Amino acid sequence: MPIIIAFPKFSAILAGIFFPFAFAPFGVFSLGFLAPLVLYCLWEHSSPRRAFFHGYLFGVACFGVGVSWIFISIHEMGQVSVGLAGFITTLFIAFLALFPALQGYLTAQFFSGNSPTHAVLTFPALWVACEILRGWIFTGFPWFYLGYSQMDTPLRGFAPLVGVLGVSFATAATGGLLFALTRAKTWSMRLSWIFLLILLWEGGDALDNIEWTRKNGDPLRVSLLQAAIPQRVRWLPEERLTSIYRYINLTQKNWGAQLIIWPENALTFFYHDAIEFLTEFTKDAQANNAELLIGLPVMDQDALRVGDQSIYYNALVGLPGEKFYFKQHLVPFTEFLPIKNLFSPIVRFFHVPMSNFSHGPANQKPLLLAGHKIGLSICYEAAFPEEIAASLPEAELLVNVSNDGWFGNSLAPYQNLQMAQMRALETGRWLLRDTNTGISAIIGPDGRLRTRTALFQDAVLTAEVQPMMGSTPYVRMGDAPVWVLIVLGLAAGRALTLSRINSWDSRKNQNAGSETYQS
Repeated sequence: MPIIIAFPKFSAILAGIFFPFAFAPFGVFSLGFLAPLVLYCLWEHSSPRRAFFHGYLFGVACFGVGVSWIFISIHEMGQVSVGLAGFITTLFIAFLALFPALQGYLTAQFFSGNSPTHAVLTFPALWVACEILRGWIFTGFPWFYLGYSQMDTPLRGFAPLVGVLGVSFATAATGGLLFALTRAKTWSMRLSWIFLLILLWEGGDALDNIEWTRKNGDPLRVSLLQAAIPQRVRWLPEERLTSIYRYINLTQKNWGAQLIIWPENALTFFYHDAIEFLTEFTKDAQANNAELLIGLPVMDQDALRVGDQSIYYNALVGLPGEKFYFKQHLVPFTEFLPIKNLFSPIVRFFHVPMSNFSHGPANQKPLLLAGHKIGLSICYEAAFPEEIAASLPEAELLVNVSNDGWFGNSLAPYQNLQMAQMRALETGRWLLRDTNTGISAIIGPDGRLRTRTALFQDAVLTAEVQPMMGSTPYVRMGDAPVWVLIVLGLAAGRALTLSRINSWDSRKNQNAGSETYQS
């Protein structure tokens, strides 16, 4: 602790650099509570201004390392110049760093003092509140929630109960308990904190052994196709037929599966242009007792007939039967442009390439495929737990398709897979994740990988998965319990701070009165 205080800037930067290593693909879970603990030590007796600065240094280091793949997406895949891509990435990291900086400021301004209550309750409450804010503002960026770092520890057992944010609270509380343990002045207090720490982790382990959902019917045989078509060429018009034939070939080799899934935008042309091909191919599927789920863009033909502007969706179509799912949560500045009046001139000036998809309807029902109701999501949507849980308890299985080719050989595919694992654990459902270039995976209702592919390789995952029924507590209650913890933690911390301030003022007045009397 003295070393941390002696070199605050260095400590904040170092903690930020190491923090992403708590997550996939590295999985050094202890960094999930040790890195935030460093921040709390810096904020404990700091001024609001310095706490903001140290939090900002942490954020720049953390997101600079953890989401460096943003540069790859913009420059290598988006074909934006090095300078502009670097500028955009820097702005993005600078914005994300504001959230730990804000937490530092609030901690020093409103919750000063070295009380164990602050460390164990207030610090986790404020950390999770800032995670929620970051996951909401400007449509949200919910990467690096603390809870993801504990996918392989007993704390994962809290996920079906209170979701990833609840696991974040438990992780931050672990750091707080370690802090309280180091500050305890008596053996009885040390034993109390050790007992609470053991109780927290053993409680998570006990919850992890509970099966919250149950089997529903017979297993379903599925095949997930990964054609590994490079992002740089897959949208070129001259490559369309090559892509189609690769998926046809993979499909024909896997007749026998009841449901065959193609990933996000496996077809790179509109549905109305592909109807003839899909009609014929669907006949082959029916002859082999299979159904298809295919990712492709869909244009609203009715809007065109009445003269409106083009409206098109990032979509999935289930065949036979033409059952559609339209992506609801689009990626800002990639799939759509927020605040067009402000950003349109900038995008045009810098010639930034981007799509202009429309948002799909909210609360779309699960699709009936191969005799089972399936909750669908596309790419980025799997990062938002409340959106995935919205299809429950009706959905018996979950499917997420993605195009992680945008991220190259970076950390992003592993981070995305880890978030998908958490969605399976939170909902108690099998989750099938099919991507263009990897990592595709079949995830059990316990959040553990059953099988997965490598990056940038042609592959097919075929397995029998079990439809499930019932609801986890998280599906029923959502984030309501976490909000209760946040309110209680902040209220307790603020009350303690005010009590200390009043006590200090009272002693100050008593001393002043005593000095006046003596004089």
